[in-house]
Amino acid sequence: MPSTAPLIAVDIGNSRMKFGLFVDAAARAKSTAQTSPLPEPARTLYLAQHDGDVEQLHGWLDDFAVADADWWIASVNRPAATRLIDWLRDQRATPRTRLLYSGDLPLAVELPRPDMVGIDRLLGAVAANALREPSRPAAIVHLGSAITVNFVSASGAFCGGAILPGIAMSARALHEFTDLLPLVELEQLADPPSALGTSTPHAIESGVFWGAIGAARELIARLGNDTAVAPQVFLTGGAAASVASLLAPDASYLPHLVLSGVALAVRQLDQAQR
Repeated sequence: MPSTAPLIAVDIGNSRMKFGLFVDAAARAKSTAQTSPLPEPARTLYLAQHDGDVEQLHGWLDDFAVADADWWIASVNRPAATRLIDWLRDQRATPRTRLLYSGDLPLAVELPRPDMVGIDRLLGAVAANALREPSRPAAIVHLGSAITVNFVSASGAFCGGAILPGIAMSARALHEFTDLLPLVELEQLADPPSALGTSTPHAIESGVFWGAIGAARELIARLGNDTAVAPQVFLTGGAAASVASLLAPDASYLPHLVLSGVALAVRQLDQAQR
């Protein structure tokens, strides 16, 4: 029988671990039918990879013990996933944990090796399929350690996309591979800087920010070249909501897109067990 335990959706990237608490499958189905096509986490926790203390999960869970929940983990960072799973197994009562793979998802993947695609990219597509207008394709932009721009066809299939360096990586590369350029700390796309940088740090901010925006816009446009209607654009990851409008007039910013994709995949798997 499907579990009715609380669901902890985990999205492990290369710089952060993101956790979302969803109460249970029945509550998710009820709430999403009434409000939004996407299940939304009741609460979230983001931990930086380099200093994230997973012991914080005890306080974050509040009324629930670690072992009270089902833990569904989507990861593109194998060492970090191993550390989390080992920590979960060290708890007094071993919680139920499962790593998600491409074959678990309610998503057609029109690529030779679906198992070699980042699971976060695929989960973003699962969530976008619940949101996009019928018969309209989608472009999903993930802003993280890397920036990905992914394409979902009008029929709902994941068709691939593009990967480029994220803003922090780009800024760090300018510093590490030159003699005089300073390290400019850029963690997310927020308020747009002036295109005209009047100092070297400001020029780096301008180049990295508008370079990322320009690349994403160009890729979205090219992905839509062969479609009857322009793709519906969804943005997630390290950005401010205001950045979405820079990508497309009707672009939507959804900070928990991947976590919601996990919950949708689990719901589908629960329904298959009924």
